[in-house]
Amino acid sequence: MLSERAFDRSQSEIERLLPVFANAGVATRYFCMPIEWYLEPHGWVERTQLYITQAVDLLVGVARQCLDQACCGVEDIDGIVTVSTTGIATPTLDALVMERLGMRRNVCRLPLFGLGCAGGVIGLSRAAEMAAAQPGRRILMLVVELCSLTFRHGDNSKSNIVAAALFGDGAAALLLNGAGDGPVLGASGEHTWPASLDVMGWRVEEDGLGVLFSRDIPTLVRRELRPVAEDFLAYRQLRLKDLTGFICHPGGAKVIDALEDAFGLASGSMRIARDVLRDFGNMSAVTVLFVLARMLPGIRAGRYLMSALGPGFTAGFQLLQVA
Repeated sequence: MLSERAFDRSQSEIERLLPVFANAGVATRYFCMPIEWYLEPHGWVERTQLYITQAVDLLVGVARQCLDQACCGVEDIDGIVTVSTTGIATPTLDALVMERLGMRRNVCRLPLFGLGCAGGVIGLSRAAEMAAAQPGRRILMLVVELCSLTFRHGDNSKSNIVAAALFGDGAAALLLNGAGDGPVLGASGEHTWPASLDVMGWRVEEDGLGVLFSRDIPTLVRRELRPVAEDFLAYRQLRLKDLTGFICHPGGAKVIDALEDAFGLASGSMRIARDVLRDFGNMSAVTVLFVLARMLPGIRAGRYLMSALGPGFTAGFQLLQVA
């Protein structure tokens, strides 16, 4: 079993925490490297080189697929937003993707780093603001997270064990053009809780990024998310009962349970979020866009609230109107 080979059985709590792998709600995941890579130590230089190579390859692939589906040419893109928190690149990923795709030289670039799991929602909001600032502009939003490259062989902490059971790699692309019959993006907002910097994030270690992941996140969601969401809606003269549904980042099985409780939904209501978690794991910022993609084909007309939680500790909200 990979989990038993990846952690020092005598120095870690892997024996006690093995049920985490069975209870994570994850059946399949995708890693950018072969399994054997994760059984050896790796340093910053190797991780960074792999991150840049793999991330750009994935982003170019999803960008081309997105533009083909939209019948849009690379030369038609006016702006590009890239979201990622699982590696560093300077020049940033958007510049590297522009070069590979041969985009126009005057494309507006906005790289976003450090938003973690909230990046899918907050990045979408920033892309929507760019599109709204100059109507008619086409904004390409690209998200990639290579969570597996942050796995550190020799890190026997509880957080690393839980992360190893939960996180996977993925990428997504979305085109905003202010036309067509897709969902209309409405108001957006954020809330950052005080004294919450240690809930989620990275620790910079000698050989890579060490995961910071509080076990209290489901409790925080149950206790704190609903009033914050209600405040966000109230500022727009809306209430929870005015919503047709929710498009939420499935941080984990317990987090989905907490989301259903927080929003007063019946247990099992967030079926598609659970399905995405089961099929891909938690891909950080990418995951909520996978949930959106799966919901869209059969979605009912109405108003939806997208939400995700990330380092800060921050909640990102984005309203969508489906005709």
